[in-house]
Parts: sequence; structure tokens; C-alpha cells
Amino acid sequence: MEPLTESQVIENLRQTEDPSAQYYAAWWLGKMRSQHPDAIPLLLATLGALDDSPVDPDRRGVALNAIRAMGLLKDERTDGALLDRLHSNDYSVREEAARSLGTMGSHAAAEAIRSLLASGLDGAGREQPSTPLLQEPCEALLEALGDIGINDAATLATIKPFTRHHRPLICSAACRALLQLTGDSCWGEQLTQLLLHPEALVRRGALLDLGAAGWTAAVPMIQAAAVEPSLKLVALRGIAENSGNQQVLDVMDALL
Repeated sequence: MEPLTESQVIENLRQTEDPSAQYYAAWWLGKMRSQHPDAIPLLLATLGALDDSPVDPDRRGVALNAIRAMGLLKDERTDGALLDRLHSNDYSVREEAARSLGTMGSHAAAEAIRSLLASGLDGAGREQPSTPLLQEPCEALLEALGDIGINDAATLATIKPFTRHHRPLICSAACRALLQLTGDSCWGEQLTQLLLHPEALVRRGALLDLGAAGWTAAVPMIQAAAVEPSLKLVALRGIAENSGNQQVLDVMDALL
């Protein structure tokens, strides 16, 4: 089977009879960083399904993929729609909207994201009854603030309480954001301590957070961490891209 062309992908997203084709099309447009003039309008159109009652699960999946694609395409025309979705009743929609706004570096989203976290550990960070979810998608929200890059007092004060959250991955996300925003090594040191955590999932999360923060001092600890080499390469690539340090590339070569 020949690979789909961009025009075919656009038509697959435009049609509404086959949600699976739409789902793949939304992913493709983001992955390929499509600049087709119809890409953004069609991606935005998929979000309407989230307002239906009840929401069709297949069309919800398409909309979530569209939100992810918008983050990768970084088109300012999507800012308003993504900001609106931060107030969705759907936890996953809020989560993906936050991630995309963070990827886009949307300064307009910072206040809204802070407001979702403002209730702190006992509000946003509290567990929902009978579910592993928190009241808010704190990990995604914290990471978004770090990626957006506004290091004012209000943002730092919002993030710092989450470094004491009982879930290590939330602590990791908070430390990552603070390291990105302040460059203070104390937050990087807390992240490297999580590389020693007994749970592999926590070690992986901390590794990727160090990569996203671009903290070059973590390179020896990343090399020694009990984590798959493929993930080490992802983290090191993040550090290399953020720091421009040639020595990090040499470490990556040694892992290959």
C-alpha cells in the first residue's frame, strides 16, 4: 500500500463517516507538521464533537488527536479554542489542551493554567474518589507552565507547593518546571534523586523531565540511571537541543 498523500489525509479528515480515518488524519497532520491551508480549520472543526451530549467516544478520540496536532503545528489560530478547552468537564481534554498550549509556548494560557492549579495540594492535587485521577491534570499543567516560560512570582508560587506532592511524578513535573524557569540547580538535584526511585515508571519520568529541562549537569546521572537506553537517548537529545552542548552528542554516540 502506497503512503497517503497530504491531500488524501485532508480529505480523510474532512469526511465524517469514518472516525478511524479522521483519527489517523489528525495524527498525520501534526506528525508531518502540515502547512496545508485546510489543516487548521479542519482540526478545529473536530472539536465540536466535544460539545455533543452525549459525546460520541470515537469522535472524542478524533478531537483529542486534533488537540495534540494543534500543539505540534503551533498556529496562533488555535489559541482561543485550546484555551476554551482548559475549562472542559472532560479531564483528558483539559490535559491535552494544557500539553498543547505548553508545546506552543502560549503566554496567553499562563493565567488560566495557574488558576487550575491555584487550589494547590488540597484542591487540584487531591485524588478523585474511586479513581487514580487527581482533581486536575496537574502533571500536564505544571509541565505547560515550565514550557511557556513565564517566571514571574505568581507562576513560581503556584508551582512550588507541588514539589511536596505525595505522587513522585507530580513532584518531578514541578521540579522540571522550576528548573526550566529559574535554572536553580536545587530543582535539578531533586530530579536526579528521583532517578534512584525503586519504581521504574518514576525513574523514566524523571529522566524525561531532566531532558526537557535541558540540564546538562544531569548527563552523568542519566548515563548511570537504571532506565532503558532508548529513553536515555530521548532525554539526552532533549538536553542537546536545549543546551547546544556538543559533549552531550558524544555521550549519545557512546550509547548507540
